[in-house]
Amino acid sequence: MAASSRTVSASLLFMFFLFGFSAAKELLVGGNVNAWKIPSSEADSLNNWAEKSRFNVGDHLVWKYDGGKDSVLQVNRQDYANCNSSNPIEKYSDGNTKVKLDRPGPFYFISGAKGHCEKGQKLVVVVITPRRRYSAVSPAPSPAPSSAELEESPAVAPTSSAPVLQTGFATALGLLATISVAFLM
Repeated sequence: MAASSRTVSASLLFMFFLFGFSAAKELLVGGNVNAWKIPSSEADSLNNWAEKSRFNVGDHLVWKYDGGKDSVLQVNRQDYANCNSSNPIEKYSDGNTKVKLDRPGPFYFISGAKGHCEKGQKLVVVVITPRRRYSAVSPAPSPAPSSAELEESPAVAPTSSAPVLQTGFATALGLLATISVAFLM
């Protein structure tokens, strides 16, 4: 009975370490409530916030705003550049918008309020590509971006290998715990 209890404890500990380090995050756009507004200056732009942040596949962006006066439109690159709100990919107007970043690459958002996008109320976030270190099959390389795409996309800081190290450490710790329990039986 004691060995069975140890096995369950070790398994739960392993699951905690394995999944505890890879949880998706909810990121409040702009870092605070009511950041979805016309910026007072270029330095106050949401793109400055986005350039300093790291976005991963599975993360969620969260907007808090007055849904009676504004909305969030997810658009393509061209509509973002031209502040074209006539054909959005998605339209959100609930005042508490949550969007899942479900793929790597850029996501483009503009305000749905008339004239706000032209005054700078827009946002580009670039989701980093997840690293697959132990994959048996390598994905095809991404095509090189055009110079126009490079000019419009915000810079992204280089990624750290810390999550890979944490996951590797958690896996090794879990395996060690499992092997230890097996020898104690």
